Amino acid sequence: MKKLILSTILLTAVVACNKESKVTETSDMATADSIVTPVIETNEAVVPFKKVEWTPEETSKMLGNQNNDTLYVTNFFATWCGPCVKEIPHFKAKMAEMKGQKVKFTFVSLDERSDWDEVVPKFVEKFDLSPNVVLLDGSKLTPEFFPKNFKKWDGGAIPFTLIRKGDKTDETLGSMSEEMLSQKLNSFN
Repeated sequence: MKKLILSTILLTAVVACNKESKVTETSDMATADSIVTPVIETNEAVVPFKKVEWTPEETSKMLGNQNNDTLYVTNFFATWCGPCVKEIPHFKAKMAEMKGQKVKFTFVSLDERSDWDEVVPKFVEKFDLSPNVVLLDGSKLTPEFFPKNFKKWDGGAIPFTLIRKGDKTDETLGSMSEEMLSQKLNSFN
């Protein structure tokens, strides 16, 4: 029954987003700290993607209140999701603008495991997000995962963004404009 529910959730996510082009990936392991370090825009070569997988339990822990003054921005996306791809440049602009501040951007890829070794790395490297992307196997998410971690998101569609600082949170289902993202981030000051 759980697999049926999860399959329905993932199917809904697929329907909610327009399938874009497939891309390729490379892999290695990285530490959790390297995942959330803001990407610094430079003229250097693109950082190769290091495959880091989070379990649902690790994801819940990272999404929880960290009891510090860091702003956490977590975006759930997939490489084939048109609205997800559309908002990435907005996140990149904010990452560059907020460089040096106490903010950590993490992009959680919900792509299928079969895309982890080719599609995701090429996509992530194209957008220069390598140090900020983690992989989450959607087939391991139980129906209890969503209400445990979110007020608004039931896993039925992406993109989804959770912004958290201490006890304050903001949840956005759907693609955000640059103005909307700026407004939401500024509300945490």
